[in-house]
Amino acid sequence: MVNKTYDSVPPQRVAFLGLGVMGSPMAGHLQRAGHEVTVYNRTAAKAEAWVTTYGGRSAATPREAVAGASLVFACVGNDDDLRSVVLGPDGAFAGMSEGAIFVDHTTASAEVARELNQIARLAGKYFIDAPVSGGQAGAENGVLTVMCGGELAPFEAMKPVAMAYSRAVTRIGESGAGQLAKMVNQICIAGLVQGLSEAIAFGQQAQLDMKLVLDVIGKGAAQSWQLDNRGKTMVDDQFEFGFAVDWMRKDLGLVLDEARRNGARLPVTALVDQFYADVQEMGGGRWDTSSLIRRLR
Repeated sequence: MVNKTYDSVPPQRVAFLGLGVMGSPMAGHLQRAGHEVTVYNRTAAKAEAWVTTYGGRSAATPREAVAGASLVFACVGNDDDLRSVVLGPDGAFAGMSEGAIFVDHTTASAEVARELNQIARLAGKYFIDAPVSGGQAGAENGVLTVMCGGELAPFEAMKPVAMAYSRAVTRIGESGAGQLAKMVNQICIAGLVQGLSEAIAFGQQAQLDMKLVLDVIGKGAAQSWQLDNRGKTMVDDQFEFGFAVDWMRKDLGLVLDEARRNGARLPVTALVDQFYADVQEMGGGRWDTSSLIRRLR
């Protein structure tokens, strides 16, 4: 984790549930920003290791972790993982005080966001769906982009605290809107990476110096984050960093499920999802998403 200058925010008692490659550094930024952080992870050893690195304390269950917390953050794998840390006698909702705010950074469905928001409101609590973009590097450097859905007042209460690991925290709309915005993000990325893959493979087949070509076209209309940050590593056949193909397929599954519900037509997204399935078949489930180019070589 790099050094970051944190805004002056009154310290709060917070909890963080889920200490994967995203959650661990995000929780670390909260602790370093001066908040009193209690963490929970399904594998207790990870929580203990986090405390050794950052301070704070760990708890054996989500319910214990959230006791007395004004804000509860979570970053887990999927809808089922989210429900497992939120619901039930040992879940976060059972231990949260009235008026406390649950902020979910999991990339999950808009459906589960609305479901948990309704349960929270009936119990006098708040739920914000807040998926992030920026990957592991963004979490470590504290520069994530956060897309939020939920009521305005709890959003405004959580935003200054979440800025500890973010460069932008924006409310998109009502409950579920954050998850839908993240789906838009993933649709854009899927098409961009496939286009970049085809362009690089074409240029290499034509015997061009593709690093030089990328430098040139990166100054024009073809410029994108993907080109700037993944283009040359794609040329070098390097895919051991960033956002994994397995995770992208999970996200695109959410996108395609939502499209079936709302009637959106996503022919390119559906095709690229199948291309990522090909990469998985090649043994590339843990490769970076830019590994789409491997199909073309």
